[in-house]
Amino acid sequence: MGSVQAPSSSAETKSFTKVLALFGELRGRGSSPDNFTLPVVLKSIGRLRNVTEGEKLHGYAVKAGLKFDSYVCNSLMGMYAALGKMEITHKLFDEMPERDVVSWNGLISSYAGHGSFDDAITVFKRMSKESNLKPDESTIVSTLSACSALKNLEVGEGIHRYVVVTEFEMSVKIGNALVDMFCKCGCLDKARAVFDSMRNRNVNCWTSLVTGYVGNGRIDEGRELFERSPVKDVVLWTAMMNGYVQFNRFDEALELFSCMQTDGIRPDNFVLVSLLKGCAQTGALEQGKWIHGYIDENRVTVDRVVGTALVDMYAKCGCIESALEVFYETKEGDTASWTSLIYGLTMNGMSGRAMDLYYEMESVGVRLDDITFVAVLTACNHCGFVEEGRRVFYSMTKVHKIQPKAEHYSCLIDLLSRAGLLEEAEEVIDEMRNESDESLVPLYCSLLSAAHTFVRMGI
Repeated sequence: MGSVQAPSSSAETKSFTKVLALFGELRGRGSSPDNFTLPVVLKSIGRLRNVTEGEKLHGYAVKAGLKFDSYVCNSLMGMYAALGKMEITHKLFDEMPERDVVSWNGLISSYAGHGSFDDAITVFKRMSKESNLKPDESTIVSTLSACSALKNLEVGEGIHRYVVVTEFEMSVKIGNALVDMFCKCGCLDKARAVFDSMRNRNVNCWTSLVTGYVGNGRIDEGRELFERSPVKDVVLWTAMMNGYVQFNRFDEALELFSCMQTDGIRPDNFVLVSLLKGCAQTGALEQGKWIHGYIDENRVTVDRVVGTALVDMYAKCGCIESALEVFYETKEGDTASWTSLIYGLTMNGMSGRAMDLYYEMESVGVRLDDITFVAVLTACNHCGFVEEGRRVFYSMTKVHKIQPKAEHYSCLIDLLSRAGLLEEAEEVIDEMRNESDESLVPLYCSLLSAAHTFVRMGI
């Protein structure tokens, strides 16, 4: 039992399917699986995402009187967690007459694996209050991952104190989890102190610290650490390049990319996407074309993420035809790529084509999100498409069940104000009474500016 597993590979799927087949043969011969057999089958069911078989086996465990066997129950929890059924997982945990450290760890790591970080920390605190069991490495690492995600320094520091006071072995996993937690919470000096105290470090430890430094704007110190790392994998290279791109030091990102190739490290899609984002931010079209050429020459798979990055780069650099070409060549176009292209068309004075793309997006059934609607409303605004703007805005709640945000209201109010529909614009502002003053002030400014313009024009 533990964190949520990635979908199984083809080879793993065959192995897990074979386990289920053997279990079926065992039952067919009239044999009764015991508390050592069931956990293996439960794990296979979880990895295969087979809910029906899981429920059947749960029923068998109950009938066989194995429901409260700690080994079986921990495995049932792991299976339901893998199936995404956390309510049942927690219910099984609560019904256990006796819980061992594996039970607590399983629930904590399952919540963390599903992104329910508050719940993970709540279970950790409950473990401290309700049990005499001591946290082990798995408990500490899983809870620290939740602290990192939530930037919960209080609980993270409490765990650090526990490790120090009890002289708990500072394993590579615990050290890395502490470094990552302190970095995410912005406490770089504490992260560095933990890092320096570690007897053994792997490339993940170096990556966590480098990521922390560059993410907090201390790029040059991050680069020094990067150079000191005895081993550099593609993730570490990507972390350093992301830092340069994030803080608009794109030339240094490209220089690092060149060094990466010299060192014989094959860049993955994350590296290429990071560089393409840098090209988009700085308008570096030639560099963007070079990266596109690299992708083609090295037969890099243009998946959704890479395709979207290419579309976004070309659109923001003003090469709309190239953006369209990549867009229609990418078989796995998603919401982000459609939205990037709508923005690009609008920003390059092609709002009509942007609206056509929006209608095409609707017709083929691509999911629209709140960012898409900002792009579409911006297109309406640029071309003064009042009727279309109204329809798009009100379709958000009526058709797509998306609650408009301040950005959407702002686009509509600006559209109406520019068209001289000041009373209607004011009515829309009245709908936003629950919003903060900070959101309303720029909208009133836009309305007053439009009113002033129309007064000067004598309208």
